[in-house]
Amino acid sequence: MKLSEFNYHYPRELVAQHPLARRDASRMMVIDRATGGWQHSGVSELPHALRPGDLLVLNDSRVVPARLFGTRSGGGPIELLVVEPAAGAKGLWRCLIQRAKRVRKGQKFYFGMHATATAQGREDPFLLVEFKDQALQSATQYHGVPPLPPYIERQGYAAYTQEDRDRYQTIYAQKSGSAAAPTAGLHLSEQLLDQIRHRGIQIEYITLHVGLDTFAPIRTEDIGRHRMHGERVEISPKTAQAIAEAKKEGRRVVAVGTTTTRALEAAYLKTSSGKKSPIVEWPGGAMSYGQWTTDLFIAPGFEFKVADALLTNFHQPKSSLLLLVAAFAGRDIILSAYEEAIRERYRLFSYGDCMLIA
Repeated sequence: MKLSEFNYHYPRELVAQHPLARRDASRMMVIDRATGGWQHSGVSELPHALRPGDLLVLNDSRVVPARLFGTRSGGGPIELLVVEPAAGAKGLWRCLIQRAKRVRKGQKFYFGMHATATAQGREDPFLLVEFKDQALQSATQYHGVPPLPPYIERQGYAAYTQEDRDRYQTIYAQKSGSAAAPTAGLHLSEQLLDQIRHRGIQIEYITLHVGLDTFAPIRTEDIGRHRMHGERVEISPKTAQAIAEAKKEGRRVVAVGTTTTRALEAAYLKTSSGKKSPIVEWPGGAMSYGQWTTDLFIAPGFEFKVADALLTNFHQPKSSLLLLVAAFAGRDIILSAYEEAIRERYRLFSYGDCMLIA
């Protein structure tokens, strides 16, 4: 399939620049994959849109304040996005920076008086940057902000507010490591999760640390040629067993977010990779648990084995996230639903509204 088949147009004013006052106040479009129909609802109705016995799976990765503002040797401001640790050397990190080709090896970056980093080379598309001792911790604590995507417009360190620091994070985030938020979970409040539990819906957690794969653009028209970089996954034996029991008993597994979906489907596929790893089984299926890196790219034609329903935000045109959702529900259904959402003035993208696909 061609990337251009997943394009659509939207008014710029629909891109949500700030979250709503309440997490669970967003609108929610409910899509029936079997019929292709939809209805308009709200996140506050999620407990009743789910079924008693469902298993809700959340991504508990915590976003780090990975966008750093500082200065470079020779003068001039810099904005550095710290993405993930690099292999081979302690303190070496893969980072993104504009005009990385102009950065020479050995150039210094300064984040206040006590945090210095050094450019050590390139590993496309990354700049390799070394932070010694506690320099990265100091830089993120005092000069880091949440790594909001570019379509949420903030100019400079001072433009980021406490609202961004609080709300670009799920309430159940535990394990630090993401360079972007698993945004479907931003809609879930403590009150909503309590209501979900009271409905007899089980909640379990996985971890997928969001990195380049989640927000990098697809740069080839032939989507079959797109390659993922790899993101770190962790699934506990408890969660794997809960999923196996749900599948065995015919209960739905509801994934909150595309990152959760990728982690679950990657765990299923890992059982047939030929590598030894612990697994749990159910009649007709099995999945791995533990820690690994997944480069799974989900596009139309993919056969889902674990996720039965998906809560997800609206995604940018031609993005890998939109392709995953189109694979889950069908391209025509999703693009028609997006047209309807735009007609109805839904708020788009990370701070925007969402859809439940079942």
